[in-house]
Amino acid sequence: MPDKPAANFVDKVTRAGAAQWMSSGRAYLQRCGPVGLCKRPIRLCCHSSSKPGDSAMTIWRSPIRLAFCGTLAAAMFWLLIPFAATAEVSVAHKVTAVEARLISAEDAVSAEAQTLSAGLDLNLADGWKTYWRSPGEVGIPPQIDWSGSTNVAGVDFLWPAPERFTAFGIENFGYHDEVVFPLQITLKDPGEPVELRANVKLLTCSAVCVPQDFDLALSLPQGNSIDQVSANRIGAFLARVPAEGGAAGVTAATSHINDDFTGLTIEIAATTAFKTPDVFPEIGDGNTLGKPDIRLGASGRTLWAEFPILAYMADTDAPPRVTVTDGPDHALTVTPDRATTAPTPPFSIDRVVPGIDQVIWIAIIAFLGGLILNAMPCVLPVLSIKLSSALKSEGRGNAQVRAGFLAAAAGVMVFMWALAAVLFALQKIGVAVGWGLQFQSPTFLVLMLLILGLFTANLFGLFEFSLPAALTTRLMKAGGTAGYGADFATGFFGAVMATPCSAPFLGTAIAFALAGRVIDIAVVFTFLGLGLASPYLLVAIVPNVVRFVPKPGRWMIALKAGLGILLMGTAAWLFYVLLGVAGSRAALTVASLGAVMLFIAASPWVPRSLRWPFGLALAALAVAAAPFLATPAPPDAQAGKIAWVTFDRGDIARRVSRGEVVFVDVTADWCLTCKANKALVLERDPVLSALNSSGVTPMLADWTRPDDAITRFLETNNRYGIPFNAVYGPSAPEGIILSEILSTQDVLAALHAARPGAAQATLIEDDVKVSRFGNTLEQSAD
Repeated sequence: MPDKPAANFVDKVTRAGAAQWMSSGRAYLQRCGPVGLCKRPIRLCCHSSSKPGDSAMTIWRSPIRLAFCGTLAAAMFWLLIPFAATAEVSVAHKVTAVEARLISAEDAVSAEAQTLSAGLDLNLADGWKTYWRSPGEVGIPPQIDWSGSTNVAGVDFLWPAPERFTAFGIENFGYHDEVVFPLQITLKDPGEPVELRANVKLLTCSAVCVPQDFDLALSLPQGNSIDQVSANRIGAFLARVPAEGGAAGVTAATSHINDDFTGLTIEIAATTAFKTPDVFPEIGDGNTLGKPDIRLGASGRTLWAEFPILAYMADTDAPPRVTVTDGPDHALTVTPDRATTAPTPPFSIDRVVPGIDQVIWIAIIAFLGGLILNAMPCVLPVLSIKLSSALKSEGRGNAQVRAGFLAAAAGVMVFMWALAAVLFALQKIGVAVGWGLQFQSPTFLVLMLLILGLFTANLFGLFEFSLPAALTTRLMKAGGTAGYGADFATGFFGAVMATPCSAPFLGTAIAFALAGRVIDIAVVFTFLGLGLASPYLLVAIVPNVVRFVPKPGRWMIALKAGLGILLMGTAAWLFYVLLGVAGSRAALTVASLGAVMLFIAASPWVPRSLRWPFGLALAALAVAAAPFLATPAPPDAQAGKIAWVTFDRGDIARRVSRGEVVFVDVTADWCLTCKANKALVLERDPVLSALNSSGVTPMLADWTRPDDAITRFLETNNRYGIPFNAVYGPSAPEGIILSEILSTQDVLAALHAARPGAAQATLIEDDVKVSRFGNTLEQSAD
C-alpha cells in the first residue's frame, strides 16, 4: 500500500477526472517536488473546478482506492515524458444491448510496476441498463472470472455510484448509457508482461432482459507507454466511486429495522449539506427494499430515509451498508450504527386533503358499491336471511313492517360503523387492514360457522330458539321488542356475511377510505352501508310491498326447508374456508364440538335449563380451540385446469424480462367473487387456453391466510381487498389492472396488450445465443 506522502500526491487525481489533473501535473510537481515530497494533505473538492485552497473536505481514501490512485498517478507522471505509443484495448464485444471492452491506463508494464489501472468499459444501447453490486429486488450484478489471465495475483473491482430505475413497481439499481468499472490489478511478477483474460457475465435489460456471456482479452508488454484516453475515462468513473470513512464527511449515521422486519429507517448527519440525495441500502443477500421516503433536516446536513422491507431473510441478514448519491459529483458509502429505536423524521408530511367534490363523488361510488354488493355471489347466505325477514312481516301493520325493516337496516349500518372503527384503530397501530380480512381469522370463522349451524338446524325443525325465561319476561315487559331485535340481528348478520365479496366501485371506495382521514373512512363506510341496506330501506319506505308475499300455507314448509339447504351450503362453505385457514385438525375438532352442541340443543333427554349453559360452553371451547389447533399452511398445490405458479413479486419482473406475460390472480378460499371469476371466466375457453398458452404465466397469490408479501403487493397497487387481477408483460411493465368482476373480453384484451412487440422478439432471438449464463439466471430466478 502506498505510504502517506504518496497518498497525498495521488489525491491530486480529483473528482473532475484524470484529464484535469494531467493538465496541471507539472504545476503540482513544481510546488510539491518529486513523488512523496508534499508536506500537507491535498484537499479534494466535490466540484469539477477543484484547486488548492477550495473549501472542501479532506479526502483519505480506502486502501484499495489509494493503491488504485497511486497506480493511476504514476501513469499520469509518465504522460509528462514525450513518447510515441499505440493505445492497447481489447477487441470489443458487440451485441444489440451493449458494447464491451477492457481498457488500461498503461499500454505497457513499466519496470518494477506492481499494479496496473484498468477498466471494464460498457457502452449500453439506448434504453438498456445493467446492474450495480446490489441490484435491487431483481437483477444480477456483473461477474468476471480472471482465471485465464497470466501474471495476475488479484483484481479489485470498484463500483461507481448507481442510479435508481423502476419497473413492475420494483426498485432496481444500476447504470444506463455507459459505465466503466475501475479495476486495480495486482501483478504476481512486478514489471513482467501481463495477459488479461476475462470471462464476463452480466444482465442487460430494456423492455426485455438479455443475459450476456462473453470473453475479453488484453495483452500488455513491457515498456513505458500510457493510453491518455483510457486513463481519462478510467479517472472519470473512478471519481464516481463513493468515498468511504473520513472521506465521506459523515459525522453520525444510525439505522433501525423494526421488530417485524418490515421497515428500515436511516439517519445520516454530514458536514456538507445534501441537495437532491438518493439512498441505496444493502442489508444482505436476498433482502430487498421498496421505494424510500427521503427527508432533509438541519439545513440539508441531516438525511432521514425510511424504506419498506419487501423481503427479509434472517439467515442472510448483514449490518446495513448505505450508499448515498447527491448528483453526479458526490457519493459516499457508510456503515451506520444500529439504533434501538427508529430515528425521528426531521418533519412530518401533511396529507393532501381531498376537496368536498371528491368526497361527494367517492360517497356516490361507495353507495353504488354497496348497492351492487346485494347482487354478488355472497347473496347466497344473505338471501335466506332477507327472505326470512319478509316472511315474518306477514300479518303485521305497515308501521310494524316499516319498523322491522328499519331495524334490519340499522343492523347493517351498525356493522359498517363498527367495522370502520375497528379498521381505523388497527390502521393507527400499524396492522394491515382491508376488506374481508376477518375471514383470515379462525376465531371469526368458527363463530360464524356455529351461528349458521344453529340457524340451519332451526330451519330444519331440529329445535326452536328458546331464550331463558327471565330474559323473555324482561323483553315482554319492555314492550315486545324482541321481534325488532331479531330484525336488527338479521341486518347485522347479513352485512357480516357480505364482506367476503367484492363488487365494481367497492375497491375504489375502500382504497380511498383506508388511505385517507377518519372522516373519509366514516363517509365511505356510511354510504357503503346505505347501499347494502337499500333493499331494507326500500321496503321501509313502501311497506305495502310485503302484501305481494303469498298467504301462509304448505308452501312455507317447503320454502323453510329450501332456506335451510341454502344455509347448510353456506355453513359447508365456511367449513371449507376454515380448512384452508386453520388446517384439518382444527376444522375437524370444531365440527365435532359443533355436532355435540347441536345434539344437546335438539336432544329431548337434556333438560332445557342445561341446554344454554352446555351449548355456550361448547361454543366457547370451539372458538378457543381453533386458533390453538391451527396448523401451518401446507406447500402450495396448484392442481387444476390452469398451470398456476406460486406468487413471487420479484418473479414477475424476472419472467417479464424474459418476454413472458404474467397474469396475477390474488384470491382466497373465502372470496366468493374470486370463485365466481374463476368458474365463469378463468377456467373457461377462450381465457383458459390463453392462460395455458406458451409465453403466458398464470401466477396465483393465495390470501386465504395472512401473507405480508401479498398485503404489501396489494397496498402498492392501492388495493385493500380482493379479488385483484393484473396482467404484466413487456408492453405493460407497470401492469394492467382489471375490474373486480372479470369478463372474457377484458382478460383477453389485457393479455394481448401486454405481449412483446415484434422488435422485442427479434432482440431476444438475436441476443440470447449463449445458454450457460442463461442457466445461471434461471437458477437465480428460482
